[in-house]
Amino acid sequence: MKGQGDRMEVEVELSRIIINETSDQQIIVLKERHGPRAFPIVIGIVEIFAIDRRLKGIKPPRPMTHDLLANIIDGLGATVERIVINDLRNHTFYAKIHLSIDGRTVQIDSRPSDAIALCAALKAPIFVAEHVFDLTDQ
Repeated sequence: MKGQGDRMEVEVELSRIIINETSDQQIIVLKERHGPRAFPIVIGIVEIFAIDRRLKGIKPPRPMTHDLLANIIDGLGATVERIVINDLRNHTFYAKIHLSIDGRTVQIDSRPSDAIALCAALKAPIFVAEHVFDLTDQ
């Protein structure tokens, strides 16, 4: 568990990927790394295939969008420290990508699906704000 100001963050991992090729809505399940809590996030088919390919070690012949983003971050001399699923409002999850560049940390707003696809490309850790777990239990 990591503290961020007065907010706590819990490290999670991709527990399941559920692909339904007949639907635009795909599901990933994030599970607490050192605990029992988990919750699903609905994402798009492009992002689910990007995550799935990366986890299976399949490299596309040309860089896909998330590969491009990873290459840009690397080319600028930055690193992805982690991503944080930091909020849930009106059934929509929000995330931030925490980049380290030139000794400072920059937070970039992101859709969780894009941030997770980027993390899959870079093997960066994924965290969830503690209050998001509370909101998913309701």
